[in-house]
Amino acid sequence: MTDTIWLPDFAQSNGPKYRTLENSIRQAIRSGELGEGERLPPVRELGWQAGITPGTVARAYKNLVDAGVLESTVGRGTFVPVQRKPRVAPLDHDPAATLISPRLPDVGQSDLLREAYADYAKNVERDRLLCYPVRPTQTEAIRAFVDLHRDDPIGELHEDDVVITHGGQNAISLVLMTVLRGPSPTVLVDALSYGGFRRAAEVLRARVLGVDWDDEGPIPEEFERLCRDEGVQIFLTSSEVNNPMNRTTSIRRRHEIAEIAARHGVHILDDDCYRNGPFIGPSYRQIIPELAWYTTSPCKSFSAALRVGFVAAPTGWANRLIRAASAASYGVPDAVTAAYAYVARHPKTPQILEAARQHLAHMLETAVNCLGAHRISWRKDVPLIWLELPEGWRMGEFCRIAEREGVFVRTAEDFSLRDGRQVQGVRIALNGEMSTQRLESAMMTLNGLLARPPERISV
Repeated sequence: MTDTIWLPDFAQSNGPKYRTLENSIRQAIRSGELGEGERLPPVRELGWQAGITPGTVARAYKNLVDAGVLESTVGRGTFVPVQRKPRVAPLDHDPAATLISPRLPDVGQSDLLREAYADYAKNVERDRLLCYPVRPTQTEAIRAFVDLHRDDPIGELHEDDVVITHGGQNAISLVLMTVLRGPSPTVLVDALSYGGFRRAAEVLRARVLGVDWDDEGPIPEEFERLCRDEGVQIFLTSSEVNNPMNRTTSIRRRHEIAEIAARHGVHILDDDCYRNGPFIGPSYRQIIPELAWYTTSPCKSFSAALRVGFVAAPTGWANRLIRAASAASYGVPDAVTAAYAYVARHPKTPQILEAARQHLAHMLETAVNCLGAHRISWRKDVPLIWLELPEGWRMGEFCRIAEREGVFVRTAEDFSLRDGRQVQGVRIALNGEMSTQRLESAMMTLNGLLARPPERISV
């Protein structure tokens, strides 16, 4: 049995003690203080050593077992799993079904990108191959983006408002660099949302809080309380497609949230990377143009290899964003922005986008037909399925067994705050690189697991 030098000082901790204990155990596993196969102390013994109740220890153990961080066996105790598999996608030639992140089918993008880079190589001025990228050389790409989105409900769009970034994640980071101020800023996210929001904020040493949703979106009363009491500076959200649960914020709720944000001077970043169909409603940038940012990227609709993202800044904020982008990376390479401009204006592109949508729609229909007896959430033109696990299954255990069967998916833990409410669910991302038959086989594997939940083991 291991010693307990990894126990936290509960007198100095903030928040629930069971969460403090969970975080301490996670850190001990990451650092190697708790090695694979090590047995943790029994509930009562650890409670006595730590000066906390056995119920607190039992709750922490249960949450970690549910998340797959620990394993529990009747009669043997609670252990750090042996040979825990990393959440890494297998190679493309691997027979496993990798459904961790969305992947597009190649329906002509690769040939068009070859064309775009060949055109750039043929026509670029020699001195541009020796210089840092500068904003004037990105003009065509910015114009192409503005023309493409001119009629979309994202507010007035001028070339001077738009900044090109190294993909969608970089867009989020740059907005935070521009907005956040003070030594310990506070950022608000949806309680279950894209993990990149949290990671971008934490890199900047911001405190991250979650706001719960109801059927229409973020709950206004909770949003206002957090803005008023916690000094929130920016709210990171996706009003069109919430990743991972495929929910959308109703038009009425967008206006309610925008009114509260305006009253408290809170910025809103509206990330729009997963929508491949028409807009459901206006973006926050259209509703409160003085405080809201709009970010997007072609990585989920055209090609993940085309590493560009776009930020449309609020009124009066573009110059500050440009300075942040310049300080962070000296700009996106001219070859990439030129390739985007070429692709965005090419007559083949609408056909390619539609072919990719149709292919993924067929895959989505196949997956939904296989899993339709279970509690799933899905949206047309969105390459994600949210699966709420039936009673008896815990997400960590479900994913471990699915991986042994050759199916890789993401757990809700990847989208939750560390001290947030536990949700027993998994996200399935459509992989356009696999055949429909292979996807159907993977879905039937999951369907078989869902129908046979294991007996629950109490700690």
